Amino acid sequence: MANSIGWIGLGRMGEAMVRHLTQAGHGVSVWNRTRSKAEPLEGSGATIAGSKQELAGCEIVFTMVSTTDDLKQVLFGEGGLVAGSRQPKVVVDSSSISQEGSAEIRRQLEAMGVGYLCAPVSGNAKVAKAGKLLIVASGPRMLYEKAEPYLQAMARKVMWVGEGELARVWKIAHNTMFGVVIQNLCEITVLAEKAGIPRHVFLESINDSVLGSMYTKYKTPTLTNLSFEQVTFTPKLLLKDMDLGLAAARAYGVAMPAAAATRESVARMVGHGHDDIDFAVLLLETAKDAGLELKSENVKMSDGLES
Repeated sequence: MANSIGWIGLGRMGEAMVRHLTQAGHGVSVWNRTRSKAEPLEGSGATIAGSKQELAGCEIVFTMVSTTDDLKQVLFGEGGLVAGSRQPKVVVDSSSISQEGSAEIRRQLEAMGVGYLCAPVSGNAKVAKAGKLLIVASGPRMLYEKAEPYLQAMARKVMWVGEGELARVWKIAHNTMFGVVIQNLCEITVLAEKAGIPRHVFLESINDSVLGSMYTKYKTPTLTNLSFEQVTFTPKLLLKDMDLGLAAARAYGVAMPAAAATRESVARMVGHGHDDIDFAVLLLETAKDAGLELKSENVKMSDGLES
């Protein structure tokens, strides 16, 4: 294809990341299982591919899907990116998948002469839209340097952490902390509110303390106003990542009691039927356990992510 970059997967993150690439002047050809999700990108200069194999002529193809099986399917399945007579030079994957699954995919791609770089990200769709993602990559250093200009166009910072699947370990550790922090943030917020501190006041104080972070700040409006329909990450996806974290802990012989307790809390939340809703709905579950009925405070608060 005329464009040197291909992109597969336009979920909550992918569309925003592609827009940054086109805004930086890069030609991008995109494919998504649901074509209608790709169509808005035409106005930004992207080209819609009719099939995954059409992207095989691109020099680099980025993938961002939900699971290891999804990635295997878009690469090797019927009509997959590398299942035809042509293959791209490099695949850069930003999905959250297991270290073992990633290593298997690397072996298959490299046996076909296709380079493979892991490049998971830190941030949700709003962070991606603001251009404030952190991208952490692993794989051959030469491939990282080749992909770095494109990664830079989508992020506030990019890092190379080493060879092989080390970026997968980083992402697993990152998202395990993601779960533990939201669990604790919900617990202490319920504690403070039940004692009599208004929720928005307590969260503002945490954000302005040594414990505040980008994470606590961007979750504050959701927790204050109970706006869980504005989905950044679902309970099911968080449960998947907590399971990946605990599997890695077993493999490396690392005890993670806080993560184990959090995993069970998230599993219960999923069992209660919370599906296409933000994972911060954990606040309601925690409050219910404490005999506290929460109401939206309808307070306008900044999440610190305005671009």
